[in-house]
Amino acid sequence: MSDIFGITDIETIERLADIVNSRELSEITIADGDKTITVKGRKCPPPPPPQPFFGAAPPVNMPLPVQPSAEPAPVSAPEESGGNIVKSPIVGTFYQSPAPDKPPFVKVGDKVKKGDVIMIIESMKLMNEIQSEYDGVVDRILVTDGQAVEFDEPIMIIK
Repeated sequence: MSDIFGITDIETIERLADIVNSRELSEITIADGDKTITVKGRKCPPPPPPQPFFGAAPPVNMPLPVQPSAEPAPVSAPEESGGNIVKSPIVGTFYQSPAPDKPPFVKVGDKVKKGDVIMIIESMKLMNEIQSEYDGVVDRILVTDGQAVEFDEPIMIIK
C-alpha cells in the first residue's frame, strides 16, 4: 500500500467500505507509515430496551388482563371439613389425568394409598407425577383440570 491515498487505491477503499458494511462495523482504520485512513460505517443501532422478566408488572399504560374467576374453594373450607389437605408442591398447571383422552388418576370417592399417583402438575414443560402422602378416600378436588396452581395451594382433600 505504498500509495494509500492515491487514485489507484480507490478499489482498496471500496473493499474496506464493503467490509465495514457487511460486518456492520462502526469503523475500520488502516495505517501505512505516517498515512492513515478510516472508513466509517453506519452507526450501530442502540441495543433494544431490556425486556421485563417473567412475572414483571405490565407497563402502567396497559390494562391488566382480565381472567375468568375459576377460584378454588377458600382455604378455610378444607380445614372445616376435616381430612388431609393435599397441597401443590410446585407452581404449575394441574392435570387430573395422564392425557386428555385418559381417565383421571382419582375422582371424588376413590380410595387412595400413600404413594399412589393422584395428579400431574406441569411445570417448565415437565410433567411431574404427584403421589399421595395419605391413605384414605378423596373427599374433594378443589381445582379444575388445566388450572394454574401456586406452591402450597390446596388441591384436594383426602379423608
